[in-house]
Amino acid sequence: SSFPLLYFRSALVTPLIFGLLLQAPCIQPSTITQPNFVLLLADDLGIGDVGCYGNDTIRTPNIDRLAKEGVKLTQHIAAAPLCTPSRAAFLTGRYPLRSGMDAINDYRVIFWNAGSGGLPPNETTFAKILQHQGYSTGLIGKWHQGVNCESRNDHCHHPLKHGFDYFYGMPFTLISDCEPTETPEMDRAFRRKLWLSTQVIHLITLTAVLGRLTGLISVHWKTLTCLAGFSLLFFISWFSSYGFVRYWNCIMMRNHGITEQPMVTDRTTSLILRESISFIERNKHKPFLLFLSFLHSHTPLLTTEKFLGKSRHGLYGDNVEEMDWMVGQVLDALDKEGLKDTTLVYFASDHGGWLERQEGERQLGGWNGIYKGGKAMGGWEGGIRVPGIFRWPGVLPAGTVIDEPTSLMDIYPTVVHLAGGTVPQDRVIDGRDLLPLLQGVAARSEHEFLFHYCGVHLHAVRWHQKDTGAVWKAHYVTPIFSPPGAGACYDRGFCPCFGEGVTHHEPPLLFELSQDPSEAKPLSADTEPLFDTVIRKIGRAIEEHRRTLTPVPEQLSVSNVVWKPWLQPCCGTFPFCWCDKEDDN
Repeated sequence: SSFPLLYFRSALVTPLIFGLLLQAPCIQPSTITQPNFVLLLADDLGIGDVGCYGNDTIRTPNIDRLAKEGVKLTQHIAAAPLCTPSRAAFLTGRYPLRSGMDAINDYRVIFWNAGSGGLPPNETTFAKILQHQGYSTGLIGKWHQGVNCESRNDHCHHPLKHGFDYFYGMPFTLISDCEPTETPEMDRAFRRKLWLSTQVIHLITLTAVLGRLTGLISVHWKTLTCLAGFSLLFFISWFSSYGFVRYWNCIMMRNHGITEQPMVTDRTTSLILRESISFIERNKHKPFLLFLSFLHSHTPLLTTEKFLGKSRHGLYGDNVEEMDWMVGQVLDALDKEGLKDTTLVYFASDHGGWLERQEGERQLGGWNGIYKGGKAMGGWEGGIRVPGIFRWPGVLPAGTVIDEPTSLMDIYPTVVHLAGGTVPQDRVIDGRDLLPLLQGVAARSEHEFLFHYCGVHLHAVRWHQKDTGAVWKAHYVTPIFSPPGAGACYDRGFCPCFGEGVTHHEPPLLFELSQDPSEAKPLSADTEPLFDTVIRKIGRAIEEHRRTLTPVPEQLSVSNVVWKPWLQPCCGTFPFCWCDKEDDN
């Protein structure tokens, strides 16, 4: 009677062993030493804008294909709800606070190419470590981490100082000011105040002059001359920067040289795609890192003729569909060069969609699905929960969905480890190696707590309770939506981090995200027996986390953020900065 049992067991075990042998690469990535990395980062794309995350009206077949052939993360969290700090965290694997790249005031991103703030030279990006591991490293697209420190050409914050061998793209970020036909976007409210003040000063000066000429007022001509001089100086002081935003900020660079000043927006998309594919072709025989940092889907939503009017969501939908097509072109280039199986491809967005971005009836910002809030909101899920997709055929199991909390900062240790490098030991790295989770070797994320900052202000904390799988989130500060009842700060255009525009909660608002991902029903001590325990546990975690913070220079202080003419990248002799080298080519 034992024979059939033995036979049955061996019949079960043999295919199992055979299957495990076949699956060997799925367990041991070191069979491919030093894979290539293609990191695709969208700009301002909402989690609700992508097909594989539930959008059935914007077509994103290429991003969806990545998810089908790889691993999709459903709780992938940006370290900040705005471009500059989120990208600093992505590049360094550290909360932006640690590098001084988060805001102490209302200037929450880098405002000018000619500011002196930026990613400090003593920060070590993953690109720098990969460079030491023999990788060719390229950044194509948006940087937004600063350019110079003390002189026009010191390039202390430039991508080439931070581990990239090659850079082609915008040292700044795309803004509506780059498109002459669009309404200016940069510092819009402040600009209005400056115009108004200028008109008032001019009016006072003019009235005084007329009063003197008609004999109604007795004022010295000397005083009037001073007044007129002051009026002129005041105008020049702000118009020299804000009057020429397109020339100062909307520039394209190749390495240290400027190729277009101002950029010619009609051809930007095709140039970025051409450069990305060319980088892959040039470096196919050695390990490479390509960080394609899209200008899509940030306003002014540069979209080529081929995609205009093709989506069901106006210009924003057209723009997202064009970006998806670009993703497809890059994937095709990898296939064509036979690099698909030796390349880890990653796709994400730097933070949530910008709900308040509207011009009249047109919605120009993204959609964050079921999640509350959006861009600029440090605590609510809609500002920080983003798409996150990994594909590496034969190593990562296809068609996998992972609901565990992960962070954009996790890319740092994951990429460094796969390249055979080691993360810096002399500083805190907040990211965690994702490989065990992505391969299914680990069931739980290594993140027990994630801290959600708005500038330097802690707005919320997430606690991933590993034994039960619960994800608790406590909000200490939330923005006040305007008009009341709206889901964003439409009256301001951006939700603030501090001051009159926020509410402080004591006790904090508590949600259990696995039960209430939309953060619709706050729990209380009456409705949740674990309320006090959870709040105490999170409180202790905050104290521990704060002990790991050390003071660093504030890169976004007012003195670092203002426009400094002597730091302005210039193609020509300042202030006559103009060139178009792409046209010459």
